[in-house]
Amino acid sequence: MTVDGVVVGAIEGPGLLVLLGVTHDDTAAAAKALAAKIWTLRILHDERSASDEQAPILAISQFTLYADTRKGRRPSWNAAAPGPVSEPLYDAFCAALEELGAKVERGRFGAHMDVSLVNDGPVTLILDA
Repeated sequence: MTVDGVVVGAIEGPGLLVLLGVTHDDTAAAAKALAAKIWTLRILHDERSASDEQAPILAISQFTLYADTRKGRRPSWNAAAPGPVSEPLYDAFCAALEELGAKVERGRFGAHMDVSLVNDGPVTLILDA
């Protein structure tokens, strides 16, 4: 992942790319529970988890996950928590992963990031704590 042409976060080999959306009623406890779920979810080869493989995680804050596109042609971002709410929860999520033993690379909060992904098999999951 790059910001202004500079690599700010990268993982190699098997690992997880986590796009984290934060909404208004999310809490630090929910961030911690989601981190534990992601770290132990058996979605890697041979039903192994990131914790089994010590697989690295690239975590990116992604407010656009809370886009509401039901009306008109412009998404509403009202369900996404504002930066002063979401940034501390993003940090808490990453810290919780690290406390569990994960190697975590981070995006740059609020920056325009160019993200590259090699998806090993089309596996994309939506998790809610």
